[in-house]
Amino acid sequence: MRDKILYVLGALAILILARDLYVIAGLPQEAAQGAIFKIIFFHVPAAWTAIVAAITALTMSVQFLRTKDFKYDAAAVAVTEVGLAFLAANLVTGSIWARVIWGIWWTWDVRLTSALVCWLLYAGYLMLRHAIEEPTQRATFAAVFSILAFLDVPIVYFSIRWFRTQHPAPVFLSSNGSFPADWTRVLLSNWLGLLLLAIVMTAIRLRQEESQREIDSLRRAAHAM
Repeated sequence: MRDKILYVLGALAILILARDLYVIAGLPQEAAQGAIFKIIFFHVPAAWTAIVAAITALTMSVQFLRTKDFKYDAAAVAVTEVGLAFLAANLVTGSIWARVIWGIWWTWDVRLTSALVCWLLYAGYLMLRHAIEEPTQRATFAAVFSILAFLDVPIVYFSIRWFRTQHPAPVFLSSNGSFPADWTRVLLSNWLGLLLLAIVMTAIRLRQEESQREIDSLRRAAHAM
């Protein structure tokens, strides 16, 4: 049953993303930026998906520290890996846009820098897990690190509101933004497709993590004999 649900969600995600890609290709170019503006339909949803993953990882980490139940630790690492991939997609698409509009691939803008720091923090979370062998200690240290890493997420989100940055101000879902309603619908639809894809990827990664834990448990039992 679980496999069938994943297949359905995966197929739905592919259909939504394929449809949106066709719709986005047919949208008119933005007056000031031209065709490159359309990358926003992937750049922003990727960022939102990464934020959802970070919030989920935070929740799972807190739950592990509260209950010491390793299913929460497994969920935390699974969703962190997926969120890291979407944050990387956000950084890459942002750099492509910057190369065309700003003439450079990267600048040490507050939004860009805080997003890069966020990626490095969650990458460090995964490195920390690989550095500690004892399961309980690894899960505990990782949960605390995940909570601390999340402190950068609000900074990334609010940076363009708190500071004067080179990054453009919000143009949708904002009191001072002006994003056409039909474009907003496409953007939200694309976000739904990416969220479904993230759920499928997280579920697959969670299954891998659970299988690895069973193998490690059997290995430790065999060594103890």
